[in-house]
Amino acid sequence: MHFIFSDEAVLLFDFWRVHSPTGMALSVLVVLLLAVLYEGIKVGKAKLLHKTLENLPSTSSQQLIPEPDQDSTGSGSTPANSTRLRWFLCYFGQSLVHVIQVVIGYFVMLAVMSYNTWIFLGVVLGSAVGYYLAYPLLNMT
Repeated sequence: MHFIFSDEAVLLFDFWRVHSPTGMALSVLVVLLLAVLYEGIKVGKAKLLHKTLENLPSTSSQQLIPEPDQDSTGSGSTPANSTRLRWFLCYFGQSLVHVIQVVIGYFVMLAVMSYNTWIFLGVVLGSAVGYYLAYPLLNMT
């Protein structure tokens, strides 16, 4: 296999067939935006992790795990239960963002595997633009 300069390609799905220069330009734009989104999600995931660690009180891991001798039918919500719930919700959110990042990453990779040079250049440019736009946001609080 080798990269080719062509205005014809099949990208990701069988229905995404490109047969014209206009179609290729639109496809490059879509792939470029996917690459920008991928970089943005990477930054968002890092910010979410930082916020999670910042918002959770400094507790030992033993406080996040219920002790076997505690009565689970206690009266109402305790601070330990609230901490566990926040930890679970943050962890679930991070897992969801990670899955989205992996799916978009595979879409971008499969687009590059079309071996179309225009699509490849769109991914490279999209990654560069996404990095340029997103990574300064890591320093903002």
